[in-house]
Amino acid sequence: MDDDLGYGVIRITRDQPWKPEHLLQPLRNLLLAATFEWGIALHDLYSEQTRTGTAAEKSAQTRALLGKIARQTGKDYLLFPALSGRRWRRTLTANLTANLLRNVWAYVVIFCGHFPDGAEKFTLADSRTKRGAEWYLRQMLGAANFRAVPVMAFLSGNLCYQIEHHLFPDLPSNRYAEISTKMQALCEKYDLPYTTGSLAGQYLQTLRTIHKLALLDRFLRATVDDAPETASELKFRTVREPIESTPASRIGLRTALRALPTHRRTRRRSPPPTSDDRHA
Repeated sequence: MDDDLGYGVIRITRDQPWKPEHLLQPLRNLLLAATFEWGIALHDLYSEQTRTGTAAEKSAQTRALLGKIARQTGKDYLLFPALSGRRWRRTLTANLTANLLRNVWAYVVIFCGHFPDGAEKFTLADSRTKRGAEWYLRQMLGAANFRAVPVMAFLSGNLCYQIEHHLFPDLPSNRYAEISTKMQALCEKYDLPYTTGSLAGQYLQTLRTIHKLALLDRFLRATVDDAPETASELKFRTVREPIESTPASRIGLRTALRALPTHRRTRRRSPPPTSDDRHA
């Protein structure tokens, strides 16, 4: 389970128990987008405090964050407007607009890297593996990219390559495009999904999930195992026939996921099992 999951304020998977406060999720989402820099700051503070030993250290970290917020807002909304003299309203409006646009853009980039369909979620028990093949597979499956021309990639800090960022967090971001080509070749070789799409498409999927999961689970059709935004291996429990393949092909998770809707349609069209079938 990624620490970024919902940032503690948004239900983004059915594995999270529904609470009445989630009905306000669409409004929370708008507020988070408008104040994303401070949402990230609080997220980082809570992450640090979980690793902090004493109450005094936690208090010091909180004071440091509050001091940073006071300095930043004082500079943007008091000092710079005051230095502008009679044009202080124009400066204040410009700073408010610039900060809002930056927050919304950062929010869209980060959310499109974590919450579109195909970006899997994992339990805390699963995430205890620190390195090795399983770790790399989980990082790849738990993130999503969006397609971007070089200028947009630069404007996103190259986080349009969120999969590569998760796999190689210490690598300079200007190398992500090169690594992305190699990662896609590996996914093709081993028949693994590589989740990517247009920025608009990835964000619309994210918005759909946020609004849908504001509701009680009983109003949702899919289950926790086979919903678009979250899944488990149990989504294959109804597949009885083997997936067709050629002798020379490699069958992996990507082919299985693509074939699953076909198996479900076939299963719905097939006649109900007899009593003998149930006991077979």
